[in-house]
Amino acid sequence: MSTSVDFSAPRLVILGGGPGGYEAAIVAAHLGAKVTLVEDNGVGGSAVLTDVVPSKSLIGAADSVRRVLGSAELGVRMVNADAGEGRVDLGYVNERLMDLAHTQSDDTRASVERAGVKVLIGRGRLLSPNRVEVTTTNGVTELPADAVLLAVGAHPRTLPTAVPDGERIFTWKQLYSMTELPEHLVVIGSGVTGAEFASAYNLLGSQVTLVSSRDRVLPGEDKDAAELLETVFQTNGVEVVSRARAQAVENTGDGVVVTLADGRTIEGSHCLVAVGAIPNTADLGLEEAGVRLKDSGHIVTDGVSRTTAPNIYAAGDCTGVFALASVAAMQGRIAIAHLMGDTVTPLKLHEVSSNIFTSPEIATVGVTEAQVADGKYQADILTLPLPSNPRAKMMNVQAGFVKILARKGSGTVIGGVVVAPRASELIYPLALAVHKRLHVDDLADTFTVYPSLSGSVSEAARRLHQHA
Repeated sequence: MSTSVDFSAPRLVILGGGPGGYEAAIVAAHLGAKVTLVEDNGVGGSAVLTDVVPSKSLIGAADSVRRVLGSAELGVRMVNADAGEGRVDLGYVNERLMDLAHTQSDDTRASVERAGVKVLIGRGRLLSPNRVEVTTTNGVTELPADAVLLAVGAHPRTLPTAVPDGERIFTWKQLYSMTELPEHLVVIGSGVTGAEFASAYNLLGSQVTLVSSRDRVLPGEDKDAAELLETVFQTNGVEVVSRARAQAVENTGDGVVVTLADGRTIEGSHCLVAVGAIPNTADLGLEEAGVRLKDSGHIVTDGVSRTTAPNIYAAGDCTGVFALASVAAMQGRIAIAHLMGDTVTPLKLHEVSSNIFTSPEIATVGVTEAQVADGKYQADILTLPLPSNPRAKMMNVQAGFVKILARKGSGTVIGGVVVAPRASELIYPLALAVHKRLHVDDLADTFTVYPSLSGSVSEAARRLHQHA
């Protein structure tokens, strides 16, 4: 009796229904694999249900407040605005965004099932490289697998002296239970998550204090962008406490007290602990199956998403590459292409575009100015302030810039930064330029709409022509 595996229709089991999992499931099914997707919460995973979709919906509400508050300078007078009749109904905002998240999850599940994927709501773990145990409400079952994709995500890191209770002390997953706007929100952590929520709640009307263990907000991002955002924060009333490490948070019943390592205390009404994430790789049978983990618990992968175990792949936050839904989805698609023998291009991290949804937004792609300063790349760098842009003046945009990095000697675009409203949209031409190795003149010679914010991308490229 033959025991050979028929890889014309491999049995693929995917653990995790987030972007890395569901995107891979659809691609694999279209390529002829027999796919089972295992997810213990709902299709879409944390990205849809508790992280990206809810947080960006909340930020969207906050951005609406920004536009309303800025409308007076455009000549728009709100009736009775001076009487203080405008307010944010946080209960409604949170109810709407959670409804949106669950609707998106249902829509994603429908798309996956239309592609022919079997969905199991439960928790999976590896028994071996070729067998997966799934625990559902109906019991325990075993699935044979010719290949496995691990897309199990991550969860918020907490502090033993600042235990989230969902009432006064929160992780970023718990904030949406609030029905009233926090009077004074203390945010611990000045990375992307902390900065985004500090920005959002400040615009929504809360007093916000941001505690940063580093010397500035967003320590891992473009220095000019981070410093500009911190200036905006200060202008908007956000108090940034730098070089301060939170030691403990206490729920006092009617508020919180945050104790810093130097003994200082900060009193507030609520506290958000945003100090990183931990991969969901514990108790999955990974090491027993030959999947090597880093000391941090992240799964070791190569450029085509392979782990150290045969026919086991990994994608998303559990790999520790970039905590971005777009990267997770790309890793999942690359894994399937490799598994199914389709055309595959290894993950190129220098082409990843990312966005921080503060106000203003900060979008980046490619080589950074810090890498140029360290001597890793040689580049001409030009920064063009956005307030000089005609459309920006019409929109009353007072802070922002476009920065382009072009390889010295050739003029090839190798990186870019955009700080602006909707920077997530404006970064696309720069991401395309990096991906296709376009010359600055290619950007400069492409027609843009006048007036438009994208005109600043073209203008910055035009000014780099003399260096090319």
